[in-house]
Amino acid sequence: MFTLIVRVKVKPEHIERYKQEIVADAIGSVRDEPGCLRFDVSIDNTDPTVLYFYEVYKDEAAFGEHLKAPHFIKYRDATKDMAESSTAYRATTLFPPDADWEKPRISG
Repeated sequence: MFTLIVRVKVKPEHIERYKQEIVADAIGSVRDEPGCLRFDVSIDNTDPTVLYFYEVYKDEAAFGEHLKAPHFIKYRDATKDMAESSTAYRATTLFPPDADWEKPRISG
C-alpha cells in the first residue's frame, strides 16, 4: 500500500476553517475513492496549529486519482494560502500486510 504522511503548520487565523476543509476532504476521500483506504487527521498536542495526515491508498495511481477528486480540488483551492509550511513523506506500508487492509465504512 502507498502511504502519505503529511505535517501542516497552519496560520493561526485560519486554523478553524482549515480544519473544516481537511475533514471534508478526508471524509470525501474514504467515502468516494475506492483506492483510499485510510485518511486520518490529527492535531498536535503541543501546537494546535499543526495537523498531521495519515493517508493510505491501494497504490500511487489511487493517490493520483485522489488529486483529481472534486473534494480534494475544493480543499486545495480553499486552503492554498492558509499554511505556513507543509511537509509530506511518501512510504510503503510494512504492517499490516496488504491483504489485511479493508475499506472503512464512512457515513456523511
